[in-house]
Amino acid sequence: MKALRPYLVPAIVALIVAAAGGVASAEWPNDRPITMIVAYSPGGATDIAARLLAPYIEKYLGQSIIILNRPGAGGEVGFTALATAAPDGYTVGFINTPNVVTIPIERRTRYTLESFIPVANVMDDPDAFLVRADSPFRTLQELVEYAKKNPGTVSYGTSGIGSDDHIATEMFARAAGLKLRHIPFDGAAPNRTALLGGHITLGVFNISEAKEYVENGQLRILGQMAEGRTELFPNTPTFREQGYNIVTGSQRGIAMPAGTPGWVVERFAQAAAKAVNDPEFREKAAKAYLPLRYLGPNDYRAFLRELRDSYQELWNASPWVEKR
Repeated sequence: MKALRPYLVPAIVALIVAAAGGVASAEWPNDRPITMIVAYSPGGATDIAARLLAPYIEKYLGQSIIILNRPGAGGEVGFTALATAAPDGYTVGFINTPNVVTIPIERRTRYTLESFIPVANVMDDPDAFLVRADSPFRTLQELVEYAKKNPGTVSYGTSGIGSDDHIATEMFARAAGLKLRHIPFDGAAPNRTALLGGHITLGVFNISEAKEYVENGQLRILGQMAEGRTELFPNTPTFREQGYNIVTGSQRGIAMPAGTPGWVVERFAQAAAKAVNDPEFREKAAKAYLPLRYLGPNDYRAFLRELRDSYQELWNASPWVEKR
């Protein structure tokens, strides 16, 4: 057998690397744009965060990013699209808690948490109860008193079944002994539209999605589900302050499909970290009312696994929807 000519060796090695990892170092991310999947409709906090952050990741990664909204089924449509995408570094996406871990607990899905490689958590956004400005309800207690006298008449909108806002409201209803009517939507924007239009009694949102509409006088906030009063709503009492020990919200972060080469994940993670810490981005995020909380790949993975375990325990003890 003839020995390989020396000048052929680098080319052969490059071909082996490309075949093994699905993408070659010299090619990524230089030959085409990267698609970032958002599992919710335009106008919600996840969509806003993605569109604000993408240009800064582009800045540090050296490649353009295209936002693709894939709403539906409380996030399942978009999460599935991300999980089943080619692991070549050209598809990334936002994954939202608790939906990304609760949906596979509720029903059979085409993805699990192991279908993703966590890259970076970006936001930590507590939930809140909102009503229209002309609503008769000004406190949680007033809402509770009315709902007890009129069981099943108070409708509440959320961003989907198994979402943080849905589970939080179910926990609140059980704690207060209420019967409420759930109206799920495919994201915060249609939920907010329904509330503003008077089609639902109560809207459950993350605080970032509520701030603008409270400030302009369209909506009224009844309480926030944070550990303590947040910078966005320093004068609004928490649920704990009003007698309900409910602390929950949504974390939003970036993930890649399982099987994406480690060096690609690391390079994207580095760009994401620089983007989140970019002073210009942080200023824009503050103006958009986005509560930032950065976690790197390892911390983010550990957080998601712990969260899944806690929701699995909650489901086993008290399912938030009828078991299928």
